[in-house]
Amino acid sequence: MSINFNQAFGIHEQALDVQSKRSATLANNIANADTPGYKARDIDFRQALQNAMHGATSPGLTRTDERHFSGNSRYLSTEQQYRVPMQPDTGDGNTVDANVEQAAFAQNAIQYQTSLTFLNGKIRTLLTAIRGE
Repeated sequence: MSINFNQAFGIHEQALDVQSKRSATLANNIANADTPGYKARDIDFRQALQNAMHGATSPGLTRTDERHFSGNSRYLSTEQQYRVPMQPDTGDGNTVDANVEQAAFAQNAIQYQTSLTFLNGKIRTLLTAIRGE
């Protein structure tokens, strides 16, 4: 009997990938909180995870020549969107609200840690089964 890791780990492998990319996006927002003209971005986690689960790639770029890159990405190109600002423009074109970004970053970090904990439990269970304990 073989072990199917995709079935054993479920969606958590894809969830970790999306959460990791979302962390990078949110960290960029925080780092550019004082950069004039910077527009806050975020990744729609649910949509990105659904795309990852169904193996969807980003639409939008069409190859017109075989020598062109496909332009398909599993996550970032379509799911990374500009955030609708909750505060009026400060005059320099920057739409980053540091409090919103920090809260989103903390929430994403908790979700990431939850996925890691779940995967760790699954791996321990598999090791127990393999060892016959």
